[in-house]
Amino acid sequence: MKRILVTGGAGFIGSHLCERLLNEGNEVICLDNFFTGSKQNIRHLLGNPYFELVRHDVTESYYAEIDQIYNLACPASPVHYQYNPIKTIKTSVMGAINMLGLAKRVKATILQASTSEVYGDPQVHPQTEDYWGHVNPIGIRSCYDEGKRCAETLCMDYHNQNKVAIKIIRIFNTYGPRMHPNDGRVVSNFIVQALKNEPITMYGDGSQTRSFQYVDDLVEGMMRMMNSRPDFIGPVNIGNPNEFTILQLAQKVIELTGSQSKIEFKPLPQDDPMQRRPNIAKAMENLNGWQPTIQLEEGLMKTIEYFKGI
Repeated sequence: MKRILVTGGAGFIGSHLCERLLNEGNEVICLDNFFTGSKQNIRHLLGNPYFELVRHDVTESYYAEIDQIYNLACPASPVHYQYNPIKTIKTSVMGAINMLGLAKRVKATILQASTSEVYGDPQVHPQTEDYWGHVNPIGIRSCYDEGKRCAETLCMDYHNQNKVAIKIIRIFNTYGPRMHPNDGRVVSNFIVQALKNEPITMYGDGSQTRSFQYVDDLVEGMMRMMNSRPDFIGPVNIGNPNEFTILQLAQKVIELTGSQSKIEFKPLPQDDPMQRRPNIAKAMENLNGWQPTIQLEEGLMKTIEYFKGI
């Protein structure tokens, strides 16, 4: 049994990770300030004697004796991270400093949840980990993109200077149950609008592409990365390499929900990337052959069932 700290543990991804870690026989401390996380996501875990919920903001120091840290704390959808951009970048940068400092003190391994957004609007396709990215440092998405890039830098500096055991993953678009219905992400947007038979909002002409990963595949990849050999620190892409246009996604959601929704086109937001697809060769090679097992239609059905229930 390990004592494991999950920051952002009441969020969409964090709650699935906490659940899996408990099921594997670990003790879990879930840290969340509930800006975008929800007690509803982890309510079913509260009766577990090995689960501890702490309301805390990672921009403030936190002290505990732990073996591993999964640092997930940060709003991840444009609606939420653009609501308070200064708070967003503070969460990424100061949160990383505080968690890396904790890892240094107690000699814990820390996994930093970075993002495919570090690649910006990529000029290399598909994206490999050695690509440095094409990011606007002063745009409306910069608080998130540059915050996550800085967090990666901090991880490498703590590792090189203080020998902190680090793991860096770059998460590509992930979806599944417990997504916030109003988080502005494309999968939840489309499903909610389709279930209500409302017009489906399409930004741009729908030709931009994304790769969609089901949350269970991500959690498996995260845990394999955390427990991988010590000299493999990343960064490593964790995503599903199957690529779809946003228009294809909308049509698939309409089909699976049996919706009467029509597609409504609107202008593309600033700095919205045109292509997004991970090269996952490094993950497959170093994480015991990890690769996604749940493809888009199966994952969408599970997610649609969840949204029908709420």
